[in-house]
Amino acid sequence: MQQIDTLIHARWVIPVDDNNSVLEAHCVAVDESGRIIEVLPTSQAASRYQAKNEITRDQHALIPGLVNAHTHAAMSLLRGFADDLPLMQWLQEHIVPAESRWVNSDFVSDGTDLAIAEMLRGGTTCFNDMYFFPDRVAERAARHGIRACVGMIMLDFPTAWAANPDEYLSKGLAVHDEYRHHPLITTAFAPHAPYTVSDEPLQRIRTCADELDVPIHIHVHETADEVEQGVSQLGIRPLARLDGLGMLNPGLLAVHMTQLNESEIARIAEAGVHVLHCPESNMKLASGICPVTELDAAGVNIALGTDGNASNNDLDMFGEMRSAALLAKVASGRADALPAWRVLRMATLGGARALGLEQEIGSIEAGKKADLAAVRMDGADMVPVFNPISHLVYTAHRGHVSDAWVAGRQLLSSGVLTQMDETAVIARARQWGERISAGAGEQDATTS
Repeated sequence: MQQIDTLIHARWVIPVDDNNSVLEAHCVAVDESGRIIEVLPTSQAASRYQAKNEITRDQHALIPGLVNAHTHAAMSLLRGFADDLPLMQWLQEHIVPAESRWVNSDFVSDGTDLAIAEMLRGGTTCFNDMYFFPDRVAERAARHGIRACVGMIMLDFPTAWAANPDEYLSKGLAVHDEYRHHPLITTAFAPHAPYTVSDEPLQRIRTCADELDVPIHIHVHETADEVEQGVSQLGIRPLARLDGLGMLNPGLLAVHMTQLNESEIARIAEAGVHVLHCPESNMKLASGICPVTELDAAGVNIALGTDGNASNNDLDMFGEMRSAALLAKVASGRADALPAWRVLRMATLGGARALGLEQEIGSIEAGKKADLAAVRMDGADMVPVFNPISHLVYTAHRGHVSDAWVAGRQLLSSGVLTQMDETAVIARARQWGERISAGAGEQDATTS
């Protein structure tokens, strides 16, 4: 009998494989390093393994941990700050001034802690971030044991993080160097958008990305206005501009992509670009609808992200899955567009593939890290269960998540965060809210 670290029994194990399997009465065996040894019927486990930790979730579906492919984690502290506004008005008149006044390393640390608590509670075990002070994002993620791809932010203009493109790049590379061998933290270059980063910094990023073999994470074609301004100012659509800079390749993680024509979809597919789809943020800001049905048909890898709490206003990947599925059906006029199994794949293996982590996470199979979530399915709002995968997308919400593991380490146990002082995290968030509210009141009084 083999001695192992953890054996997790579940009513259903949903591995996210090519057969869309649902394995009833199965368990997952995990070794000391946090890797999955085997997925096997529960009836066979007792004769094969003796585990230090044996966990039974006999009314649950065990799924791969969800991958939130696009976040601005620290913006959790700006949740609901400036709602119901168009993107550029929201960004330029409210968010940028608030960030200029409030964002510092402590803001990012406390906001990231809040986001991590929210994400773990919702079964998200990996997130791809783009924000200032990425050193603090990496440090908080590593401390709390969640997996993260940390964006090396780039802008043309000064912020609290850096004064110019040279400083953004040098500071970002320092973060990359510090975490390049970390088991949970990876990095990506994160130029904000074509309209905020000029050609010369983008060319430098492309060169560095090629040399270091790390992805580039960027907002692209988020709104019609963005595309129109690109054409008006430069005579070319932003995506074509990136193509001319040699950036359309399998290392490009293109966020939003609501404004695409047929030739652009074909070019994206040909180049192997990954699309990070954020349906709820796009709907809330009236940015447009990403043509996921057409992208999927063309063979483009699609991942799901929530965007930041300032524009969503939550980090709930179950809500994002449901919205993605329903929006695709309405947009295409086809009820069979983007079925539940496909959306679950986008939220797990699709995200892992975009981040270059598909050999490590995104599905439940031997050899991969045990990044997992357990979803309870026995409540009045969940029974009967005819198809667990359908339930995960159309019925479940993050409140049904009971447990989460990253590399075999249980970070959420029966609804309790095991590695975070959640009370302290919430208290710090409230303090920030009071400070920002008071500051906004002072500003209103000054301008009135």
